[in-house]
Amino acid sequence: MHAIPLSVQLGILVGLLALSGLFSMSETTMMAANRFRLRHLAQSGHRGAQKAIALLDNTDKMLGVILLGNNLVNAAAATLVSVIALQLFGEEKWALGAGTLIITFAILVFSEITPKIIGATYADRLAPIIAYILTPLLRICYPIIWFVNLFAAAILRMLGLSLRPSAEASRLSPEELRSLVLESSNVIPKKHQAILGSLFDLNAITVEDMMTPRGNIEILDIEQEWEAVHQQLMTSHHSRLPVCRGSLDHLVGILPVRRLLSGVGSTEFDESALLAQVQPAYYIPAGTAVFSQLSFFQENRQRIGFVIDEYGEILGLLTLEDIIEEIVGDFTTSGTGTDNDLEWDEDGSIVVEGARPLRDLNRMLDLDFPLDGPKTLNGLILEHFQDIPEADVSLKLNNIAVEILQTQNRSVVTARIYRPVTPETPDSLYKEPVT
Repeated sequence: MHAIPLSVQLGILVGLLALSGLFSMSETTMMAANRFRLRHLAQSGHRGAQKAIALLDNTDKMLGVILLGNNLVNAAAATLVSVIALQLFGEEKWALGAGTLIITFAILVFSEITPKIIGATYADRLAPIIAYILTPLLRICYPIIWFVNLFAAAILRMLGLSLRPSAEASRLSPEELRSLVLESSNVIPKKHQAILGSLFDLNAITVEDMMTPRGNIEILDIEQEWEAVHQQLMTSHHSRLPVCRGSLDHLVGILPVRRLLSGVGSTEFDESALLAQVQPAYYIPAGTAVFSQLSFFQENRQRIGFVIDEYGEILGLLTLEDIIEEIVGDFTTSGTGTDNDLEWDEDGSIVVEGARPLRDLNRMLDLDFPLDGPKTLNGLILEHFQDIPEADVSLKLNNIAVEILQTQNRSVVTARIYRPVTPETPDSLYKEPVT
């Protein structure tokens, strides 16, 4: 070694530090790279991404070659520094100590921290490039890596750990995927982001959360006077009507109203002609997830179904349009007497129907009514009082002030909701109800 000029030794030392930095950067880059982005590039034919994915699928071997190279280079650098110190200062103990401190500082700054910061910052860009370096190194050093991994695998087995994570562990959960979508606002338009977010919610809610309650369903009672039936068919704004005898407890089926428009005015149009057009009813168990029901609608070629409880009693009505609007937002024309959009009045309150679903109120007014019990505001109020409330009574539901304005037939018809006080709510926009 004394025959080698000092300048060459210093040059070799710099080269060893650079190699150590390369291995350190490789380790951080490969572990920090976005695997989903790499898989997309690999599927598009990107050779570097394909090699990177192959390395990441064998993490134990990839880390083995990186750490093998890094430790060999660092050991060689430390030895070379000791040789240079002895050559310059002789057998002085302080020289060896100083050399140790210098090489530690150099490795820490130039071969560890700086390269790893670069690797973490530009991981997705560097991973396909580094894969071209690591792949041939792994082939060359494979026997050594295999031998070393025998001991690593034995230690992992003693600790009850697996050498490679299961496929399930590397998959994203729905919650993680939802967070990924919400954090991608710079590449996904806001409207598309809202649609994707709604899709994730479909598995968390049931048809009972979205259905039109039984009391709000317009029915065609063929037990009434025929003139009344005829008038209802002419004036109904629904394209399909449930046909029953007396009530929904005696449901006959679903009538596609549009098919009868041309024949309603005919003198030959009677009950038998109407019943000939009635289609069988489609029933949905109350606990069915909305996303599953969307698939069932498609498989059974249905667009409307009646939600039933465990005893077969009809609870409400769900349509394909209800699910689509839950995904993309309201787009159909509102029915008579209904309002799709809700906005706070200037005094910080709003009058709503008691039959309004709590999910709609939470979404449109940014409220926090509980959803694990009753589905409508009327149901929540009745549950709170455990009795039939009277008008002009105020209460707080989950810290939200509600004033009952009108009751009829054992239910709340209308109520006034007051905007909850928040740090962002000006005092001028909040009015406490009079109890």
